Amino acid sequence: MIKIKQAVIVEGKYDKIKLSSILDAVIIETEGFRVFKDKEKQHLIRKLALTCGLLVLTDSDSAGFKIRSFIAGTVPGECITNAYIPDILGKERRKITNSKEGKLGVEGVPESVILEALNRAGITCEETSEKRRQVNKNDLYEDGITGKKNSKQMKAALLKHLDLPERLSTNSLMKILNAFITYEEYKSAVNFCNAKEEIANA
Repeated sequence: MIKIKQAVIVEGKYDKIKLSSILDAVIIETEGFRVFKDKEKQHLIRKLALTCGLLVLTDSDSAGFKIRSFIAGTVPGECITNAYIPDILGKERRKITNSKEGKLGVEGVPESVILEALNRAGITCEETSEKRRQVNKNDLYEDGITGKKNSKQMKAALLKHLDLPERLSTNSLMKILNAFITYEEYKSAVNFCNAKEEIANA
């Protein structure tokens, strides 16, 4: 696994599954063109771009380039790194027929092709001199964000306080928290939400 600091933008869930086996990073799906209308996801992408930067790795067909252009129009250019997979003709295993342009997408190319694309884009492994404390699933449980009676309300309050999308899964929430805030900032946010809840119930 290669750990990179940038959040990675891909088109769909199969691209995300492929990259999740290669990269230790926050990976966000655009869900194809759905991102064009999804204001919540656009907001999350901008937030990540300004915090840790974006690596855009969409397919090399016309749809992939439309999505790249859209992202480039919503995020400052200095926050974006583009990685391009070469045009390789073929068909993904899970599909019955070739794509419209007959090219393999991110999900279909070999891992070596993806690594070479990252290398050409200048993406390097993240190096840190000290290991910082990460938010983990046990923290989310202990703080009542998951697995407890009022977890749904607590999670919603935390997401609202941090200005994050309400539909984030637990795994996505954990990765995103570790991408843009420290453990101490996370605890501070949890304490704020707890205090607010206590005042509301007083």
